[in-house]
Amino acid sequence: MSLENENPDLLKAVQPVNEMKAWLINYVGDKLNPDNDEVNVEMIIEVMAQEFPEFLMPLAEENFIRGYRQGLADAESLKHEDIPMNSVLGSVK
Repeated sequence: MSLENENPDLLKAVQPVNEMKAWLINYVGDKLNPDNDEVNVEMIIEVMAQEFPEFLMPLAEENFIRGYRQGLADAESLKHEDIPMNSVLGSVK
């Protein structure tokens, strides 16, 4: 994935602000042993995909379906000439 398409939040270190995050950070840290001892969201997703895909797949599928439906709705709204373009796309500068 190129940097222009990647979500920068994936690379932010996760802080152990509650018991579950602390456990998950420790678990992923033990699995991946990062050089800087920081665990980020991308690392957590990687480990979850390997070890618990039945958790991640429904989330990914739902996200895909919602995005697909939104794209279809957007395309449909572009067919109607009575809808101003800026109301569909937002203010374009």
